[in-house]
Amino acid sequence: MKKINILSSSLALILFSNLNVNAQIKLGDIFKKITEKNTTTNTGITPTTFEIGQGIKEALQIGVSAGTDRLSAKDGFLGNLAVKILMPPEAQKVERTLRSIGLNKLCDNVVVSLNRAAEDATTAAKPIFISAIKQMTITDATNILLGNNDAATEYFKRVTTSQLMQKFSPIVTTSLNKVNATKYYSDLTTQYNRLPLVKPVNTNLTEYVTQKAIDGLFIEVAKEELKIRGNLSSRSTTLLQKVFGYADKRKI
Repeated sequence: MKKINILSSSLALILFSNLNVNAQIKLGDIFKKITEKNTTTNTGITPTTFEIGQGIKEALQIGVSAGTDRLSAKDGFLGNLAVKILMPPEAQKVERTLRSIGLNKLCDNVVVSLNRAAEDATTAAKPIFISAIKQMTITDATNILLGNNDAATEYFKRVTTSQLMQKFSPIVTTSLNKVNATKYYSDLTTQYNRLPLVKPVNTNLTEYVTQKAIDGLFIEVAKEELKIRGNLSSRSTTLLQKVFGYADKRKI
């Protein structure tokens, strides 16, 4: 009888141990599911105002860096039809006339040099944009996040255009001289002004190239803004996913 009791106790202990192990496994599975659910849910909850501010600043720094790096590289302007700098409007008749008499090389030299000057000057843009991002308020960030698809670009236009003009102008002047744009353009207008019955053309190249370079910058910034708003794969961090995921839901 004693042996039977001992055997029963042993069996009971084994069964209890197995039940305990199974219970732990089930509890572990439940805990894992709860954790996974919470993890998924956390990325979708409403971000704090601080997170919105940080997320917008992070996104804009990525976009600005990508845009300015592209434009400041060789052929950044010249090889991009969206921003390529052509002859000034008042000189396009000059270009057509000179090309018609075989002076294509002279015209090409002017166009290439204008774009090279813009590419050279664009290297100065990034610090100005980064400074504008750092000075951004929470209200600015929220308005950008929940605003139109070009809200960030419009913000940059509003707060950086004046600085960009001041910063770019002397750089463009130096760049125009460095790449012989001033000389090429002078040669072009001189050749044209020698033709009979033509109206002399005078263009402020620095002002023209500076404005076109800034216009090109904003075009590239707008591209980057659209990319991060509409392309989930461009949201490379958890913060960006959370902040722009929240914006997506608000706009539905």
